[in-house]
Amino acid sequence: MFTLTHPDGYLLSTDPDRLDLDRVHHWLSTDAYWALGRDRDTVARAFAGSIGFGVYRPGDGRQVAVARVVTDRATFAWLCDVYVDRAERGRGLGTWLAGAARDHLAEWGVRRIVLATADAHGVYAKVGFTPVEPDRWMAYDQRVTRLTGNDQSAISPLTVEA
Repeated sequence: MFTLTHPDGYLLSTDPDRLDLDRVHHWLSTDAYWALGRDRDTVARAFAGSIGFGVYRPGDGRQVAVARVVTDRATFAWLCDVYVDRAERGRGLGTWLAGAARDHLAEWGVRRIVLATADAHGVYAKVGFTPVEPDRWMAYDQRVTRLTGNDQSAISPLTVEA
């Protein structure tokens, strides 16, 4: 388990028992553009199969931020579901959280960490993340069929006649 204390007294911990998954689910499903509508069971399963980083407020210990890392703990990691409670933003917690995750992964020798963001490039740039080369990385999205490359919502189901 990894813990770290911010100069302002906030505590970061990877203790899965400290994560308030009801709070995390609320944040992600109602306010995070990438996870709107995500159900509670999916949030629980995602965190159970990942390393969860929680940030807790000094004094009352209430969770105020979260991040999730999917990793092989050797060479590669994906930093995702990074969220800071709206009332706690502006204190540098997102940057601190991303940097702490990066440093924790480095202890295992993980050298490549990826993430996706539509609006927080500056937060991650402060801790060394840079844009990815567009001609190098690829992604698979289940909404696109393997056979045609077309968006599945735009085509009728594939049928095979004997």
